[in-house]
Amino acid sequence: MTPPRPAMPRAIWALGFVSLLMDVSSELIHSLLPVFLATSLGVSAFAIGLLEGAAEATALIVKVFSGALSDWWGKRKPLALLGYGLGAAAKPLFALAQGAGLVVAARLLDRIGKGIRGAPRDALVADLAPPAIRGAAFGLRQSLDTVGAFLGPLLAIGLMLLWENDFRAVFWAATLPACLAVALLAFGVQEPERPAESRRINPIRREALSRLPAAYWRVVGIGALLTLARFSEAFLVLRANQAGLAIAWTPLVLIAMNMVYAAAAYPCGRLADRMSHAALFAWGCCVLILAELLLAWGGPAGIALGILGWGLSLALTQGLLATMVADAAPADLRGTAYGCFNLASGLAMLVASGLAGLLWDRFGAAFTFLAGAACAALALLFSSWPALRRG
Repeated sequence: MTPPRPAMPRAIWALGFVSLLMDVSSELIHSLLPVFLATSLGVSAFAIGLLEGAAEATALIVKVFSGALSDWWGKRKPLALLGYGLGAAAKPLFALAQGAGLVVAARLLDRIGKGIRGAPRDALVADLAPPAIRGAAFGLRQSLDTVGAFLGPLLAIGLMLLWENDFRAVFWAATLPACLAVALLAFGVQEPERPAESRRINPIRREALSRLPAAYWRVVGIGALLTLARFSEAFLVLRANQAGLAIAWTPLVLIAMNMVYAAAAYPCGRLADRMSHAALFAWGCCVLILAELLLAWGGPAGIALGILGWGLSLALTQGLLATMVADAAPADLRGTAYGCFNLASGLAMLVASGLAGLLWDRFGAAFTFLAGAACAALALLFSSWPALRRG
């Protein structure tokens, strides 16, 4: 008789709503920040690009060290709480800024907070979730996080219309969900005790890193390859605009994509608990390849389907990859494992977005998405290689 499926721990639900609230807060600001910088503060597009690049690079570097620190300390929640707290503290600075300097400080503080909380939070999900529903747990957290990613821009549009384009009023409004996220994490999540012998290790020592198995590094590799295929979502917006979507409606591109992502992430997470991870990853790659081909060669309807397919491919693979990291890494090195995985994927995203922009300028939009489809095919081949060798 099949044993009953464990119930989803309340702490996983709480972490999901923490992510949702902080994403609503962040997207309320980030969806308006480039326009605010350009129109209200007179910042050039080049400077805006430099700011975004520096902010993301900062988050990438911090992620590695925060994950390793959570392994050495033996605690995840305090670091996650610090990261979310810094994110909440940064929000009022955007509203108070009278020049670019304070915006730069707020953006970097916000990204430092994101870097600090990312790996410990993912490791905490893995610690809290029973192995039988680990995929569902990551899918649920990702689904709720993505709900915040499309609610934020929707709220930004509504509040800007309501308050007659008052950027600062919207930025002040963003502080409320951020503070609620910190309070929910502080009082709604209890960290499980870890064995005393698993504490005070130095996870960055060579002996510790050598305990990360080859299976883990394969997951890092296929995650980075897939990220090369899935460059910045800004190119989806550009493609839709190129196909005739009016500028005023371009936020609908990300809203539609994230709605599919949010709706499918939890069911796909449950699938990860019931079927082969390699097979599910292969389906995600195939969906992404089809989406890239539609974005390259489709008309308006094809491009719309490609955008929805992009969201479905995220749902099929992102929670799955987090589950694969948790399964492959030793429990006392999960923070370090997530930090290294996030660093590799983040660096791949920076490279992918730069190359996508170069290909777009030199050869056009179709070539950019065809190159993405080729990278997705490589990720599919790399993930299937052990099975192909056995065959």
